Amino acid sequence: MSSEGERLREVPPAERVLLLPHCLRPSATCPGRPSKEGFQCPEDCQEPCAIRRLKEEALSLGYKAVCIAPGGALALRFLKAQEPKGVVAIACHKELAEGVEAVEELEGPVPEVATLPLSEDGCVDTKVDLDAALELLRRGVEVR
Repeated sequence: MSSEGERLREVPPAERVLLLPHCLRPSATCPGRPSKEGFQCPEDCQEPCAIRRLKEEALSLGYKAVCIAPGGALALRFLKAQEPKGVVAIACHKELAEGVEAVEELEGPVPEVATLPLSEDGCVDTKVDLDAALELLRRGVEVR
């Protein structure tokens, strides 16, 4: 497992998942709603937010699934259910450190985890370097 994600190149997109923190959403204007499976964006959402952009990109690249989690417990349940071979995780430093440690303790094969910390955290209206996040999602994928 490497936080830089170099070995992610070896994992096909169909075996990867994307984990995003719900704090990336614009809290004042987001039409999404929380659910047992994570934060759910409406199908017709046109909000210009990082979550929407990253989710769309991951799915267009063929990622297995995307989870917009309010915290580590839901993210771990998602990983147990999906059993991916690769994980791209974006979150604050604390959540990433705790999450990587928890993934290493999962039963079965440990997925390759590539992480990217938020560029501005604080639990609400956070930010991520979108270009770096898109590059990480595309790592090892032939983009058409």
